[in-house]
Amino acid sequence: MAAAGGCGWAAVCEKFRTARTLSTVESRKDPETDPYRSKYSARALLQEVKQLLSAAEEGDEARLLAVRRAVLEYELGVNHTDTEELSAGEEHLQRCMQLLEPHRLSPDCVSLYIQAQNNLGILWSERDKIKTAQSYLESAEALYNQYMKEDGNPPLDPSEHFMAEEEKLTDQERSKRFEKAYTHTLYYLAQVYQHLEMIEKAAQYCHTTLKRQLEYCGYHPVEWALNAATLSQYYLSKQCFMESRHCLAAASVVFSQAGQVPSAEDNETEQDQQDLRQRKAEIARCWIKYCLNLLQSAQKLLEDNIGELDPDRQLELKAQREKEEDEKEKGRKKAVLFGMSDICDSVLAMEEKVSSVCPLDFQEAREIFLVGQNYVQEAKEFFQVDGYVTDHIEIVQDHSALFKVLAFFEEDYERRCKMHKRRIDMLEPICSELNPQYYLLISRQLQFELADTYYKMMDLKVAIGNRLEELDSHTIKKINSLAQFAIKYYELFLDSLRNPDKVFPEVLKEDVLRPAMVAKFHIARLYGKLITSDSKKQLENMQTSLEYYTFLVDYCEKYPDAVRAIETELELSKEMVGLLPTKMERLRAKLCPFI
Repeated sequence: MAAAGGCGWAAVCEKFRTARTLSTVESRKDPETDPYRSKYSARALLQEVKQLLSAAEEGDEARLLAVRRAVLEYELGVNHTDTEELSAGEEHLQRCMQLLEPHRLSPDCVSLYIQAQNNLGILWSERDKIKTAQSYLESAEALYNQYMKEDGNPPLDPSEHFMAEEEKLTDQERSKRFEKAYTHTLYYLAQVYQHLEMIEKAAQYCHTTLKRQLEYCGYHPVEWALNAATLSQYYLSKQCFMESRHCLAAASVVFSQAGQVPSAEDNETEQDQQDLRQRKAEIARCWIKYCLNLLQSAQKLLEDNIGELDPDRQLELKAQREKEEDEKEKGRKKAVLFGMSDICDSVLAMEEKVSSVCPLDFQEAREIFLVGQNYVQEAKEFFQVDGYVTDHIEIVQDHSALFKVLAFFEEDYERRCKMHKRRIDMLEPICSELNPQYYLLISRQLQFELADTYYKMMDLKVAIGNRLEELDSHTIKKINSLAQFAIKYYELFLDSLRNPDKVFPEVLKEDVLRPAMVAKFHIARLYGKLITSDSKKQLENMQTSLEYYTFLVDYCEKYPDAVRAIETELELSKEMVGLLPTKMERLRAKLCPFI
């Protein structure tokens, strides 16, 4: 078509190009008071081009005109969607698809048709009609697969329909743009599946999207890194540690492409610097979770029925690992690698800094712990208590959890005690400064964790004392001190459950039932562990202990549904309720002459 309604084709193409520039470039500079100024100007130009094409005679060029009109309908559809006029946007996109329908598998139409379906998928997602969005996007995916199977040649990019022959794109550029459109299809499908809670499928599509973005160099480093780090947490939930580590290693390497965290002298604004630091800290937090989960998974594999390391199981797993490790890694790496040759070496180097197999002894566990601890420091640099209270406390809790699981691997009881003391030193100041009125849930978590840590230390000191021929006064004092601190924090936790009138709830809510019962059980046991030469005090402690054990037994008799939450504690409580009165009677009998 040499002319359209008396206007030269070159002028038509120029109008189209100007409209595209207004939409994609100039619109970024529009003032907040008039955010769609360039978009509206672009729309006016597109309408002019549409009018010119409508006036053109079809004849032998009917098919060509139909495709060009479809391009304009597509551009108008995107324009209306961008300006939040979804109904008008939908109409234009639907007209685009109708015009292309008979030829949707042709090289000059297929890319445009897929992009129209992508945009309809986005449009319906914005309307919260996720199933409709899914339908359009899955249709786009099927069309891509069909075209690649039946033809496979690089199709025309929609913009080429308004270019002179000498301006047309190379096959390489066409392929790149077509693959980018399909990558968008997969990206939107990943989000749709996430909304529909099809988590495994969402993860699969997210992984494919990330892989393709690297392959075709169509990504923003920070956004890509965050998506890869987020995907690592899905693999972590499935205990796929190799896959999780690979995603995190790739995230760290790609994030570094965004440049080092900028200094104040650089052109970036202060907000840009802040955002970059935050993203770096968020990736560090994902690394912390990786190290923590790997260590906790190892603990579950190795612990016996009383929570101690089982040496026989340890030897068995070490022998098993030597046999399986090499073949397993070869097979799984093929499936998980992003396949990015230019950064592959950097990713592998990052992976080598931390294991992806469960540690089976203290030395292996310590190496993972140290990596996690480095990322704790990195995350805390940004998420400071002043401004990020909740985030900061969660990071400190993860740090404490790293020490807790490392202590499991430590055979020496004194060194294990020191690790738990580190936990107390980091948690106690936060707990004392936190206002429970505003941070009730976190406050409860800290109180319970501190109580549990003191409880563990008391048990360790008792075990150390049992190895001595006779308990010395220092050890007795230490055991009693630790027990009293544990009681203090368990009582603080239980007090937090009381109503404003300080009355303990008649019925405990499901989310606090087990913690509350464990607190009661541990307090009962702690009073039994207090060492005193004063028989009257001993009798008082036994009476207090009996009251707490009795609470558990009575509560479970009254509310049988609670039994399954504390079966072991209940069984022991029943035993103690039967034994303690007899012990107390004997002690009273000894005291009779003095009472």
